[in-house]
Amino acid sequence: MKIERIVLPALASLLWAASAIAADVGKDLYAKTCAVCHAAGIAGAPRLGNAADWQPRIAAGTARLYTSALKGTPKGMPAKGGNTGASDGDVKAAVDYMLAAVKGSAAKPAPAAAAVAPAKPAATVAAPAPAAQVAVPAVAAVPAAASAPVDVSSNTSGASSADINSFNRLLKPIGKRNPPPAEDGIHDPANDGTMALMAPLAAYGPLPKSLVGNRVNWVKAIEEGKINPRWDKQDPNATPVIVDLNIVREVKGSMPDVVYPHKQHTEWLDCSNCHPAIFTPQKGANAISMAAILLGEKCGVCHGKVAFPVSECRLCHSKKKDTRPAQAAAAPAK
Repeated sequence: MKIERIVLPALASLLWAASAIAADVGKDLYAKTCAVCHAAGIAGAPRLGNAADWQPRIAAGTARLYTSALKGTPKGMPAKGGNTGASDGDVKAAVDYMLAAVKGSAAKPAPAAAAVAPAKPAATVAAPAPAAQVAVPAVAAVPAAASAPVDVSSNTSGASSADINSFNRLLKPIGKRNPPPAEDGIHDPANDGTMALMAPLAAYGPLPKSLVGNRVNWVKAIEEGKINPRWDKQDPNATPVIVDLNIVREVKGSMPDVVYPHKQHTEWLDCSNCHPAIFTPQKGANAISMAAILLGEKCGVCHGKVAFPVSECRLCHSKKKDTRPAQAAAAPAK
């Protein structure tokens, strides 16, 4: 009996420690690899903690989720999220971490459901809810778009504001763009210096507008002289070495070819920022793919972080393919 009293608690402690380690491994792999798509829902990836995104996938079974994560999906997710060095166990732990986040969000009360419900007199607010109302699943009560304000004043289709298709979930509502420093999740709101910083919306007001990123066309801002980036922190009179050279990368399939304009980049950055650590300055030496970019490599070192997001395909795929020579060669001679 004494041995059992000692062994059983010890075994329980070991099992708890093992599950905690697995959770940490899954969380770490998610942050390094999975968050690239699953944090913002890129290409339809289910977002972390969003029950509506995950519900149909959970219904298909955990085994199928493991298979999709390990082998990839036809919708564009690469095997292991592109991190082929991750072990199968680590990938499954990342899946478990994301599933746990969904269960955690589903277990919380759904404030949106209360907001949609018709107002009741003060005397009846404290009354306990009937059992039939409590049994409504949280997943059904909190659609993906409910967290964002939706303008349905021009909606003539009869869809309610809770309709997931009434708002593009990949876009932030206007009120959530460029928040003040104390609310951006980057600066310390308790620091007095944070409150002294200018709010981005005020600073960006006179700059030319864009429909992507932080809604500022920074290239045009330089061309119009609205901003003048300082080239050297020691010498205020230093000027950039601008390289006016376009590199065209041919793309297979129907997508237009990619044009890399050195001029617009060297107005901001010295060549040493990219060469040779990110790009080897040699023709054919750089293997660039969308999977690598989405993982924060190559162009993804900046784009999607401090430059416009990779979802704006046509800003890079800007050179239409010239099919006329091939057509002319195929045409019969006259």
